Amino acid sequence: MRLRGITRSRNIEDRRGRGRGRAAGGLGIGGILLLLVIGWVTGIDVMPLISGGQAPATVSRPVTEADQREGEFAARVLATTEQVWSREFPEQVGRPYDPPVMVLFSGVTQSPCGGASGATGPFYCPADEKAYLDTSFFTTMRDRLGAGGDFAAAYVIAHEVAHHIQNELGILDQLQQARRSASQAESNALTVRSELMADCLSGIWARNVGDLMERGDLQEALNAARMIGDDHLQRQAGRTPQPHTFTHGTSEQRARWFQRGYDSGMMSQCDTFAAQQL
Repeated sequence: MRLRGITRSRNIEDRRGRGRGRAAGGLGIGGILLLLVIGWVTGIDVMPLISGGQAPATVSRPVTEADQREGEFAARVLATTEQVWSREFPEQVGRPYDPPVMVLFSGVTQSPCGGASGATGPFYCPADEKAYLDTSFFTTMRDRLGAGGDFAAAYVIAHEVAHHIQNELGILDQLQQARRSASQAESNALTVRSELMADCLSGIWARNVGDLMERGDLQEALNAARMIGDDHLQRQAGRTPQPHTFTHGTSEQRARWFQRGYDSGMMSQCDTFAAQQL
């Protein structure tokens, strides 16, 4: 992805390198990172193991040169999402676009949505309208998930921004209300639709940054979508895929909805909640 000449976004809150070096229970940074990777791959909430049931303090490792490069990359990719959605959102929705803030952290930090960690990968918190990213997740994608490449990493950022777009549209509030009266399986199914919609919106972003894309970039994003599908991750963890536990969609679904957004460029084509079949 060609980002030279792209000015970094100002909507960055960098928490890396702050806070204490150990978390509750005496876990060192290495132990924390191992637990976070296990939690992300298996879908298990490991925060009680890290924080002892309490809201975690910020736990960070020293900021390395690699961290600096990843942070600069994330800030520039975020800027491309602002350029795309500042144009596409008003054109397609009829309202101005208010971009989110991206919080860069390492290890564990705090958010209004609960303890923020890499346990479930990058995430968006509608309570403060911020996307949270542990930049070491890019290394996890490449080395542990087989989803390397700069455009694969950019897709992850675009996906979290897409959740902000859902929040701007009021979809996340409706989703939260629907979950209150739903069973766990029904709640998971609603979450899958939300995640696939975010994948589709990410595809629209990709379509609109075509002049920045290099050969193979689209395949990097599609490969990343497949590598972080629920069925694939559960197999990688040695588990038989259990559809009723899926929260993000299968590899095939994630890649297909991303491609749908890329091909159409239309937000109306991303309405997974109206789709008869995902």
